[in-house]
Amino acid sequence: MAETFKVAVLGPIPRDRITTYQNERFEKYGCALYTVAALSALLGDAGDVFPICHVRQRDEKPIREILSQFTNVDVSGITSKLDQGDVVQLDYVDQNKRIERQTGFMDPILPEDIDSVLDADAFVCVPITDYEVSRATLKYIKDNSRGIVLLDAHGPTNTLTRKGERFHRFWVERDSWLPYIDILKMNLEEAGCSWFASEYEAAELENVGQLAMDELPRFAQHCLDRGVKALCVTLDQHGCVVYFKDASGKIREHVVKRVPVDHVVDTTGCGDSFAGGMAFGYLKHRDFIKACQYGNAMGAQRCVGSQLAIYKSLEETDRQILDAYGF
Repeated sequence: MAETFKVAVLGPIPRDRITTYQNERFEKYGCALYTVAALSALLGDAGDVFPICHVRQRDEKPIREILSQFTNVDVSGITSKLDQGDVVQLDYVDQNKRIERQTGFMDPILPEDIDSVLDADAFVCVPITDYEVSRATLKYIKDNSRGIVLLDAHGPTNTLTRKGERFHRFWVERDSWLPYIDILKMNLEEAGCSWFASEYEAAELENVGQLAMDELPRFAQHCLDRGVKALCVTLDQHGCVVYFKDASGKIREHVVKRVPVDHVVDTTGCGDSFAGGMAFGYLKHRDFIKACQYGNAMGAQRCVGSQLAIYKSLEETDRQILDAYGF
């Protein structure tokens, strides 16, 4: 009998108002929607996806209708009881850099929201702001489930001003979260928010930004010593780097090159797609390098089009991975 998986996706499905770096303007739903669609394509008949999300009442019906095209997605965890959901303005400066403003706010995903999915094999958490998926929720999963937890650090490293302006923040409470995370995924800028000195001179803060590559091993050691099984840092067009401990306890570093694409159309949701691909890859192969290959593949598939139907089946993705990596 073929192995099947149940995957829960925790995070917002915001109404995104996007201006591309080519000055194209459009609106669509995003974030966890990309993660769900990527996982749905990979799982096919061999599993089900359970999005756990709070949305505005006006958005619940259209979101459910969008997800109805995926036969292996259960939408019972999408609720609008408090009529709160994310609305985000994204203005791209170039392919990868954008200015964000959030004008609508999802109420947080709490432990009671996930009672129906505690038997999931994986929990893919893709918050975009620091309040959406709490440490208490991750602890509840760890205390009551055997599923792996993948957290995208985009959430805990971003916060809001009263005007809705989105800014990076130091993840100062990081160490209280790490014991409840199996796979921690982030980009270099988010890594810079997660690895910091105990004290700065005021002038030094002006130069705090992306974490230098030569600092990543020390940061990885810190995370892996506190319970994280793998740290994955995405490197935009250069793929990603992953750190984990081998059977002897020695930390291994592997750079996993990107899956090449001919033409980039829209990078919105690439990180969310990567998270879904990585979670699936780890469930399927129990190998962090292989998991990164699936993450890179789903990110590459996402950026070449703007529709959710852009994701390939598992068979097609396996061929794409074979072409890119040779195994």
